[in-house]
Amino acid sequence: MTQPPTRISQHDRITEDIRRMIVSGDWAPGHQLPVETAMAETYGVSRMTMNKALTRLAREGYLIRRKKRGTFVAQPRAQSAIMEIADIEAEVRAMGQDYRFALRSRGARALGAAEADEIGSGAEEGQAALRLEGLHSANGQPFCLETRLVNPARADGVLDQDFSTTPPGSWLLRQVPWSEASHRIRALNAGAALAEQLALREGDACLEIVRRTRTAEGWVTWARLVYPGDSHQLVAAFAPRAKTEQR
Repeated sequence: MTQPPTRISQHDRITEDIRRMIVSGDWAPGHQLPVETAMAETYGVSRMTMNKALTRLAREGYLIRRKKRGTFVAQPRAQSAIMEIADIEAEVRAMGQDYRFALRSRGARALGAAEADEIGSGAEEGQAALRLEGLHSANGQPFCLETRLVNPARADGVLDQDFSTTPPGSWLLRQVPWSEASHRIRALNAGAALAEQLALREGDACLEIVRRTRTAEGWVTWARLVYPGDSHQLVAAFAPRAKTEQR
């Protein structure tokens, strides 16, 4: 006795159709989809059904949905090695994407008590520091929001740089020696201000990396890097630790 053909739901039909267009390359990374209402009309379904299909594809990593900007085919995920200090510009260009850096604020000032405590490594309240904030973009989309404090006493020439187009991290890697670095990594949900800067929905997942570098003489820089969680991942390569010899 033959089995009756399995009926495919409208939601599954739309999901498979869009997934096929992405995998085949008909819709390339960065391609912007039509607005949800127009797609619902094209497929002859309700907006709720259309939203369900797009949400599923975003969850699977095929699409990225940006508040007030639209729905896009996902770019390949950027990767940062957690055992080294990566150059964000080099990361973006390695994916074949156009890179831009926009400086949001720059100012020399004294460290507050909370900032000095966060930096550690001999940082003191009232110590001179340069504070920078800027946005890294890939193919016109927010890629990473950077907030950085730099110790002018350990970064010769930093106060002469305006960083209007050159990202501070790239300049520091080329110009300033350091001997130790630490990373603190955590997931967080975007608040209203962060969501607006990264073109996310409030509550969307983000990846935060806090990095400190120092020399034997004291701290060099403290940086907070926040990435949209759906476009970034961390990688690490390591070998087994040698077993201690049995006695």
